[in-house]
Amino acid sequence: MPPPAPTEIKLRQSVYVPVYSSLVGSGGQAQLNLAVTLSVRNTSATLPLVVEHIDYYDTAGNLVEHYIPGTVSVRPFGTIEILIPTDDTRGGTGANFIVDWGATQPISEPVIETVMVGSSGNRGFAFISPGHPIRVPGR
Repeated sequence: MPPPAPTEIKLRQSVYVPVYSSLVGSGGQAQLNLAVTLSVRNTSATLPLVVEHIDYYDTAGNLVEHYIPGTVSVRPFGTIEILIPTDDTRGGTGANFIVDWGATQPISEPVIETVMVGSSGNRGFAFISPGHPIRVPGR
């Protein structure tokens, strides 16, 4: 499904999504690196979601990487994902994604979150971090 032309997009929103690609523990003596999956889920049953940008920033707020080369259309109930492997520590302990999405008409807001997965010794763990709008839809 090709994305609509930028002039057809009537609703836009930016979402800040915290990322924990590394955690510091043991009183600052140990660092645990985590695999991260950014998930952008279209919650509409009938309308496509337009993802315009996915940018990844490090702890200092420096742009690390642009993750999509152009606008992507996500089918109804579809999902796109970005994976940051465990050994990619460029983001650090305070990394984040900024996801810019839009739609051609009013649409239910997507679910945008990161899932972090790691292990220490013989214990595995996973947790999520939800996205937070930083620009109101339609403005």
